[in-house]
Amino acid sequence: MLEETIKRIELAVGSLQTPDGEKKQELLKLLRTLKAEVDRLSRTHGEHAHSIAGYAALAAHEATRQEKPEGMLEHTVEGLSLSSKGFEASHPELVEAVNNICTMLARLGI
Repeated sequence: MLEETIKRIELAVGSLQTPDGEKKQELLKLLRTLKAEVDRLSRTHGEHAHSIAGYAALAAHEATRQEKPEGMLEHTVEGLSLSSKGFEASHPELVEAVNNICTMLARLGI
């Protein structure tokens, strides 16, 4: 299930229309890091891993929509960030990947 969610996120980001192809590639790289970290987390904290992957999928969906309802992307990005809280000490790479993805989505202006 997590694998399917990550694949959906990668497909959504792959379809992202942005003039900066380098940023898109950087975001896909961050998603690969997120995938590895969520896989690692799922071995000990399965429900948390599913929450993080789910919020990442929602954020990717909102970022790639043609019509962007006011505040929806910000809401899902905030959920993604909150879903990784508490893992700073035990899974710092996961938290870093989530924070970088949130920051990049915000910087892309989507």
